[in-house]
Amino acid sequence: MATTSNAHQTVWTTPTDTQIVSERDFDAPIDVVFAAFTRPEHVQQWLLGPDGWIMPTCEIDLRVGGAWRYVWRNPSDGREFEMHGVYREIEPPGLIINTQVYEESESVNRMELTGVGGRTHMRHTMTLPSQEARDAVLATGMTSGADTSYDRLESYLAAR
Repeated sequence: MATTSNAHQTVWTTPTDTQIVSERDFDAPIDVVFAAFTRPEHVQQWLLGPDGWIMPTCEIDLRVGGAWRYVWRNPSDGREFEMHGVYREIEPPGLIINTQVYEESESVNRMELTGVGGRTHMRHTMTLPSQEARDAVLATGMTSGADTSYDRLESYLAAR
């Protein structure tokens, strides 16, 4: 699998039977992008799930062993979903490794940021326990949802 978002060039690949990788460039310095991914007041502005949803809970304890938890809500019908995990490694502003639990699936996520001339390249690798788990995650439509969030992040960064 290798797909690209038509809008802003997110490249999606599945380099192994258990991995999903997204790569994208942002027109902002690495420290600004790192803050956008790690500070609740920023995350709640762009990581909103499907259109019309909000993120009423965004907890980030950014330290090794610290936990994170996001809850999304659809205000029109009250539906909610959540993800949570624990930080395993943090090297600001270029690396975050954390677990992610969504429903019954747990992954290990590795986000690498590389700054180049005032721009930032993001490479996000999600490693799941099996090919079946990877394929189940892909079947949820997570790539289009993440693309929407990355588009929002790009707009948010441009407005700062």
